[in-house]
Amino acid sequence: MTDDARLIANYRVHVVPAVLALANPPWQRDVWLDPAVFENLDHVFHTLFDDFCDADEPERFLGISLRTEEEVSLMRELGVALGVAEAQAPNDTDEEYLQSPGWPTVVAVAGRLARVMVANDLGELVTLHESDTED
Repeated sequence: MTDDARLIANYRVHVVPAVLALANPPWQRDVWLDPAVFENLDHVFHTLFDDFCDADEPERFLGISLRTEEEVSLMRELGVALGVAEAQAPNDTDEEYLQSPGWPTVVAVAGRLARVMVANDLGELVTLHESDTED
């Protein structure tokens, strides 16, 4: 595995689950609204805006946590949708986010991004498998 492939894998192992969580409302209610569980929406925001990407300016993460221009575009769209939901949650609670009028857009955009990211990762796995069988 190349250093570039290792870097993107190390970042995506955090970003893809965060996007999948945003695309799954039943999971959000079961996990984020349970005070006994560590993960919450704040964790997702840190993953997508601070630690492993920047959903406001995702271009600089192309080749780091995002594989394609399509992923960059969808991540930017997700960042905008999250910003709208954030403005509709004045007390910044997970419950407010999930009930905000903008939340269905967050879920829809995250779903589209999740499909693209998973398909791209599966394509990369196929490529790696094929290169291993040629050696």
